[in-house]
Amino acid sequence: MWIQVRTIDGSETRTIDDLSRLTKIESLRLKIQESFNVTPDRQRLFYRGKQLEDGHTLFDYNVGLNDIVQLLIRSPSSDSSSSLKKKESEGRAHHNTANKHKSRVSAPSSQPSTSARAFLIDPGIGIYKINELVDARDVSIGAWFEAHVENVTQDKNAQKNGKASMKGSNSCKGTNGNLSQENCKEKYHLLDTTPSTSYTDILDEDDENVIYHIKYDDYPENGLVEMDSSNLRPRARTLLKWSDLKVGETVMVNYNVETPEERGFWFDAEITDLKEISRTNKEIYAKILLGGREDAINDCKIVFPDEIYKKEKPGAYPLSSGDGEFKRKSGPECKHCKADPNSECRFCSCYLCGGKQDAHMQLLCDECNMAYHIYCLNPPLSKIPEDEDWYCPSCKNDSTEVVKAGEKLKQSKKKAKMPSASTESQRDWGKGMACVGRTKECTIVPSNHYGPIPGIPVGAAWKFRVQVSEAGIHRPHVGGIHGRSNDGAYSLVLAGGFEDEVDRGDEFTYTGSGGRDLSGNKRIGEHSFDQTLTHMNRALALNCDAALNDKDGAESKNWRAGKPVRVVRSSKGRRISKYAPEDGNRYDGIYKVVKYWPEIGKCGFLVWRYLLRRDDVEPAPWTPEGIERSKKLGLTLQVT
Repeated sequence: MWIQVRTIDGSETRTIDDLSRLTKIESLRLKIQESFNVTPDRQRLFYRGKQLEDGHTLFDYNVGLNDIVQLLIRSPSSDSSSSLKKKESEGRAHHNTANKHKSRVSAPSSQPSTSARAFLIDPGIGIYKINELVDARDVSIGAWFEAHVENVTQDKNAQKNGKASMKGSNSCKGTNGNLSQENCKEKYHLLDTTPSTSYTDILDEDDENVIYHIKYDDYPENGLVEMDSSNLRPRARTLLKWSDLKVGETVMVNYNVETPEERGFWFDAEITDLKEISRTNKEIYAKILLGGREDAINDCKIVFPDEIYKKEKPGAYPLSSGDGEFKRKSGPECKHCKADPNSECRFCSCYLCGGKQDAHMQLLCDECNMAYHIYCLNPPLSKIPEDEDWYCPSCKNDSTEVVKAGEKLKQSKKKAKMPSASTESQRDWGKGMACVGRTKECTIVPSNHYGPIPGIPVGAAWKFRVQVSEAGIHRPHVGGIHGRSNDGAYSLVLAGGFEDEVDRGDEFTYTGSGGRDLSGNKRIGEHSFDQTLTHMNRALALNCDAALNDKDGAESKNWRAGKPVRVVRSSKGRRISKYAPEDGNRYDGIYKVVKYWPEIGKCGFLVWRYLLRRDDVEPAPWTPEGIERSKKLGLTLQVT
């Protein structure tokens, strides 16, 4: 058995061979030291997300044939520095997670009242005022959502460069970045009817250096979001009639990107076609703009032609909550219950009871994003956990089953029941190649392919049967015949498993499978009952160009018309055949079934015999022509 060891940066990969599945990790480190010249104390080995620890074997970590183990080389001073960094990170994590509560709250308690947002406050910079109703674009999806301005600040980078200037000398003091309304009444004009600064023809040239702190009206849980003026504009307020619409005009429409026939979010759209089929049947087609002219969805039918809003430009009359809500209809937050507050829903509310009450007592799972009432859990919780992360019972991993770096593996119940775990034998069974499993699979042709495999010449040889399977010549690891009982046989291995088989090179007699007791984990056994023409025996009989006869057998009158069978000779057949290779397994070309018949074998039980004859244009590998061709192609025994 061999594996690949690769450095963590991928710069160097080497093969470590002469291994067993029972090889200890400390023994593997010594072999790696010979190849990489790295002492064992500086080696950190990783396989499938686990760090390999001394005291375990490759079998414990399920390391397979030709698998890649990553090698991280420790620096000489990494031990002391890593311990110091670990202490610092633990201190920071403890500081960050202290006094943090995670709960589902409909709106923060510090949110100002609607009456407090009825006044517009001129901050002295920017084109939008504090408390002004605006539309804010979510750059991730390109949709516009209702929001209002909470605060206006100068860009810090712009202040450092000295590019920004205040439009007034007054300043407004506040706490935690929130402006005090009482102080601002004295220093700023409280505007109910006065247009914003942007209402004039001349816009603020330094508005690109202004940061607007906005809050979404329908998503207060997102808190304050910083945006620049390119993703803000005055709140849409004008519904357009059919007579006002023009092709090529950009308007605001409601569109659902995932389900176009349902209500969705609000996007900018360029009208491409207007069809007035009748007085009540009108169709609008538009190009949905997702943030730019190039990023768009063409030829979209607008489902709600009566809800087309005018796109407001900077300079429009400013609106506040005192002027009205100016809300547009959007798709329901939950497509299952349509956001009905009276219906139970396990998708937008508690996953266990479906109730929508006590939203402040719900926990959101950080993995599946489902909500749970703390009193619906089993066992129920008395209060909201203080941990920053919380996982529901379905997503939570058992901390006792998690193997951290530097820890020993947990005892596996499956491996504890294996015979190898309870035996007292010291035999090293881990070097066997019969059950290592394929590391790759032939996809050039399907598994039920008849005839040669493209790219595999006659005379190709492999050390192990698993390599023959990977090449696609003979797919089973152990079985002698590969086929389907309702189709035919595709390949077979001649390994001399029966003492009365005869091999003449260009033709040979082959004995079918079955008749032996292979119960349990037995791979060999004496004949104990008769063979039948079923399963793989029947599959091989179907390759003969004759009607199937499961009593007396059959013989083909035109044997070349039969289905081809790929034949592999194994070195195990040297005891009965001089044509078998000295080592490994060799592909000898295409054979056809001439006839098959039942007879009593030397074992004393009924067996099925098959006569196969070679029918291949490529010379046999034991002939002078075949030997010369193998040398010309450079065919050698493939070990790895």
